Amino acid sequence: MFGLGLNMGGVGTIRFLSQLGAREIIVTDIKNKEELASSLEKLEAYKNITFVLGQHRPEDFTRVDLVIKNPVIPWSNEYVKLAESHGVPVEMDSSIFFELCPAPIIGVTGSKGKTTTSSLIAHICETAGKKIVKAGIGQVGVLNQLSKITKESIVIFELSSWRLSALKNIKKSPHIAVLTNIYPDHLNYYKTLEGYARDKKNIFLNQKSRDTLIANFDDVAVRDMAQDAPGNIIWFSTKQKFDGDSVWMEDNTLLVSQGGTTKVLLPVEEIPLQGEHNISNVLAAAAAALSAGLSVKQIREGIVSFPGIQHRLEFVAEKKGVRFYNDTAATIPHATIAALRSFQEPVILIAGGSDKRLDFTELAKEIAEHSKGLVLFKGPGTEKLITALREQLGEKFRKFEIVESMAKAVELASRGADSGDVVLLSPGAASFGLFKNEFDRGEQFRFYVTGKK
Repeated sequence: MFGLGLNMGGVGTIRFLSQLGAREIIVTDIKNKEELASSLEKLEAYKNITFVLGQHRPEDFTRVDLVIKNPVIPWSNEYVKLAESHGVPVEMDSSIFFELCPAPIIGVTGSKGKTTTSSLIAHICETAGKKIVKAGIGQVGVLNQLSKITKESIVIFELSSWRLSALKNIKKSPHIAVLTNIYPDHLNYYKTLEGYARDKKNIFLNQKSRDTLIANFDDVAVRDMAQDAPGNIIWFSTKQKFDGDSVWMEDNTLLVSQGGTTKVLLPVEEIPLQGEHNISNVLAAAAAALSAGLSVKQIREGIVSFPGIQHRLEFVAEKKGVRFYNDTAATIPHATIAALRSFQEPVILIAGGSDKRLDFTELAKEIAEHSKGLVLFKGPGTEKLITALREQLGEKFRKFEIVESMAKAVELASRGADSGDVVLLSPGAASFGLFKNEFDRGEQFRFYVTGKK
């Protein structure tokens, strides 16, 4: 295993291999034992694992039968190339999953909204009495989910661009693919937006003619990409009505067209999720559920009963009239812009962090117009955001605080908030540096707001 990591993907892969009877599993990671403590603890019961930590040895890539790489490690990595040059196959958990999965897969990707959309699809299907299996959603693992799947299951798989990159090698795509949107992201990994979008296209490029792509008509990049889809396309939109099978919003009502018949899905006011951006996520999930054979009634019941998910505009607590929201999953500027636009109340924003080579100009404009106060985490992304804010505000550039801990961020934001305000954690940047990952960042926010883990 090349890259254990701190999310469940690496741990799940190792457990899967061990239970499958692998003679020896070598786990190599550039992080040390202390940095990987939370993942190592979950693997203590397994005895056939050799850990090589704080380094990578060439022999672990040339004298093995298979290398499974962590999704965040690029295919251009020197050790990946070393393995391939010695005839050692390199896989990812996603490619192995697609090869072995006995049931149809609904795959969901996009720069924003994929976790909410995939979670909502799963909830709709489960509410309708279907047997569902989640893979890759949030911190849910991948390969360790295979044992739960039967031919009757519906698999909902949240697919990052990294995991999608492995599908081109095996020429497979999900039977139902959902593409929510395309925004600049992970440009520290891809270098260009074109490279990022190219991996995203693997969600549908190897579909068969009977397969379906659910695509966001409102997103120009998605609309252009979808022209290469080999299967059926079902569009969803908050602005546009279509002639064929589709899902759209009109007069604050969600509508469904299937087989030439149009039906009302539900009024927008019945959507239980905060924020206008979630209307698109609901439309995408409804279209996917419709493609999976569910009725409009079943889809409606699933939507209105959806409890939401952690780390995405998650309401945490109200204290002295101030409401606290955890949106740590907002790791790109566009996600924070959407979060800010979700509130009419004055917002104290906690933002900033590491840089993924993204542009903060539009976020700076939104902060200048729609935030009452600002607390920033120290990091290179924050430095770019401050520069953009200075350019936007000029002489009106207001005071803000830079912090190096969540405890201080919550303290300062709380101190600056009045009754009726919102304190919003929505960083618009990556978490590495001060936190283990974005989930750790969100958990710390919740702890320092509520005092509960």
